[in-house]
Parts: sequence; C-alpha cells; structure tokens
Amino acid sequence: MIDFKQLIGGEWVGAANGGTWDLVNPATEEVIETLPFGDAADLVAAVEAAHGAFREWSHLTAYQRSKVLLKAADIILENIDEFARITTEESGKPFAQSKGEWLGAPNQLRWAAGEAERLYGRWIPSRMPGRRIDVIYQPIGVIGVITAWNFPVYNQMRAISSALAVGNTVVSRPSEYTPRSAMLIGWALTEAGAPAGVINIVNGEPESMGQVMLEDKRVGKIQFTGSTRVGRLLMDGASKTITRLSLELGGNAPVLVFPDAGDIAEVARKAMATKVRNNGQVCISPQRFYVHESVVGEFTDVAVSTAKEQVLGNGLDPDTTVGPLINARQRERVERIVSESVSGGATLLVGGTTPERPGYFYEPTVVTDVSPDLPIHNEEIFGPVMPVIPFDDVDAAIARANDTDYGLAAYVYTRDMATAFKVSEELEFGMISINDWLPSTPEAPFGGFKQSGLGRESGTEGILEYVEPKTRYFGNLG
Repeated sequence: MIDFKQLIGGEWVGAANGGTWDLVNPATEEVIETLPFGDAADLVAAVEAAHGAFREWSHLTAYQRSKVLLKAADIILENIDEFARITTEESGKPFAQSKGEWLGAPNQLRWAAGEAERLYGRWIPSRMPGRRIDVIYQPIGVIGVITAWNFPVYNQMRAISSALAVGNTVVSRPSEYTPRSAMLIGWALTEAGAPAGVINIVNGEPESMGQVMLEDKRVGKIQFTGSTRVGRLLMDGASKTITRLSLELGGNAPVLVFPDAGDIAEVARKAMATKVRNNGQVCISPQRFYVHESVVGEFTDVAVSTAKEQVLGNGLDPDTTVGPLINARQRERVERIVSESVSGGATLLVGGTTPERPGYFYEPTVVTDVSPDLPIHNEEIFGPVMPVIPFDDVDAAIARANDTDYGLAAYVYTRDMATAFKVSEELEFGMISINDWLPSTPEAPFGGFKQSGLGRESGTEGILEYVEPKTRYFGNLG
C-alpha cells in the first residue's frame, strides 16, 4: 500500500543519517521489514515542516479541517483488514483486537472533527459600560506526539485527531516497535487532503528526538503515552523550557468484586478475558483483584479454568486469543515480577511459565496469597498475570486499592447502587468502571490521578488540551 518510510513535509523519506531499524514480529522473532531509523536531524526537519504548515492549516475553518478528518476516517474503514493485519504483525496482538483498534480510529476522528466545530468560546458580561469581554480558543502550534507500542493506533489517533481538528500541526514519534501503524495514519490523512507538513511521522532515537521536542521553541506542547519513568524525564526537561505536557503514564488498576455482583462465574470469565487482552499490556488493565471472601473461591476456580482455555499463538491465526509480549525485555520483566512474588510467599495456581517456542509468549497466570509488599501487588505488571486477594471489609479494601502511586483506572462489580456510589467516590482514580470492563470512548475524558499522568485525552476535556484560551477586552465602545 505504501513504502513504509518517514513522512516529513508530505514526502516519504529515509533517515537523514541513513540509519535503519529491523522491525521484528514478536510472535515469530523474525524480521518483518527494515525501516528508516533517524535521529535529531529528522525531528528538526519534521518540526520545520509542521511549523511551515501551521499558518495555512490553523486559518482554515473548523468545517474545512473536519472534511479532511472525516475523509481519513472513511479511508481507514475502506482498508480496515489490511491495516489490522499490519498492526498484528508488528504488535503481536490477535487480529480481532487490531481490527477493533482500527475500528475505533474513525470514531476518534469524527468526534474530534465535530467537537472542533462546537468550540464556541464565551462572552463575559462586563461590570463597566462600554466594555466587552470574550474568550476565544486558538491552536497551540506544533504538537509533538510520543507514544508507546501497546496500542499503536489508539495512542496515536486520540492525540492526532484532537490536535489537528482544532488547527494544530503534528510531529509524531511512535514506538520503534510499532511504527507502521502510525505511518498508516499519516498515509490516510495525506490521502484525505491534509496539506504537506500538517502531519509528520518520524522513526528514530527516542532520546535525541525527545530532546528536540523539548528544546525547539516551535514545539508548543508534547503529548506522551508511556512509562512513568520517562514521564518524569520529560517533566524535568519541560521545566527548563516551560513546554506544555500531557502525560498518560502507568497504571495499577484495582478490581473490587462484591458478593452481589451477579453471576460470579461470568464475572470471573470476563475478568480473565480482559486481563489477557493485548496480553495484559494495557495501561488500564485490571491488575489487583480484590474479591469478597464469600465468593473468592468460585471466582478463583473459574479464573484458573479460563486461563487454561486461552490459546497462545500468532495473532494472524484466528484461533489465537493471547498473542506474545512485545519483546524479550518485557517478557523478562513479567517473569521477574512473578518469580520474586512466588519466592516472597505468593502461590502460583496456573501459568507462570514461558512456552518452548519462538515468540515472546508467557502463559496466562493466576496467583493467590498476595501480600501488599510483593512486586505483583505494587508494580505495574503489563502482562497476563492475575493476583487474587480476598477481602471482608469494604473500607479496608478501598484503602488497600488506593495504596498505590498510580491512579488511572479502577473497576467495581456490584449490583448495589449504594455500594457503587460509595466505592466509586472514594477510589482515587481518574476513571471508575462499574460493572463494565472498557472505560474508554472518544466522547469521554481519559486520564488519571497521581503518578498516572497529567491532562486528559478524548472528550471535551481532551479537545481543550490542544488550544490556548485568549481573553479579549474591548473598551470605549459606549
């Protein structure tokens, strides 16, 4: 469909330094394709292009920009199966999950396009005769986007769609493990009529490219999706230049299952299916399962049997339900967390092993006897591992759920509305999902408390992250 290269100023180009990157399929450990892998020079060129395109793009009406975004949404739908195959090849996730991610991309584009058309500003009554005050919203300028590999379409699209809709231009540096998905987004937007330089996709050294985004005054904001460690580094750098940041960082989502949750077996089955989605490599993945002691036995038994039913394999195989982890380093990290926790007293009920086969696979795992000091309780696992922890006191369970540096998502299963209100109000997390496993939609804000990040993506709040409010005072009108 396209020659997978960097998109800079409307042209598909190699790296300025001639560098390359061997893209590996995590299910086979084989090289899929060799791509350009640049450095700071490519990022500077992309910023030049984006800055040059900003005036024309920002001066279009929201309705004119919307036409481009809506056409890009149609182009994505026309190519959905091919796009999903490419994403599965580089990320490892099952084809159905890749397709679901791409099906969500048009929704992001359409929501952002429509919301930009409704970005009204406001009129403020003056306390003085002959004076008028209003507030208008204007685009920031060049937006730098840096995203992780776990959702190579969604992470990119939610930022790109909002930024472009309100008149910004974008320089995106996707993960080197999943760059082709971002390149497809760039292709769809250029095919839809985005002028040269409005959307730029680069692939290369994260440190040097990130430094350019921080130091170049033409970059008005950086949106980052990734680890809390890197988020701290970006905050340190941004403090020197006062570059605006949106940070969507790590999570350690608690799940509280009450005895009145309904069909406990069904809750456990869906809990495991959600736990192994994208092999657990999901920032909002349910991680710490606090289950009431009256139903914990049934919940655990069904979770174990459901884990055993999962089919590990290449995401292009229709029978596969769980793909590989993204790379060897990520698998080693999951192995360490489980092994250290078991050595510290946790009980392994199923999984906890690496299959003897090519690919970065790890068996779906259930662990009990989890104390608060174990890595499996405190660290973001980012793998297909379910710790099950019984509780009998609601307040104690809430306190333990809140005892984390993270505050992205939390889950509550109960049919009692009083319990639902009490628990959801006291949990210190940005998104609470009650009797639901998917706290994400283009219409609602996505983001967390504490060390899970700053700002919001999606929804009205997400649109406002990409504009500057300007207050105007008109005097002597009387």
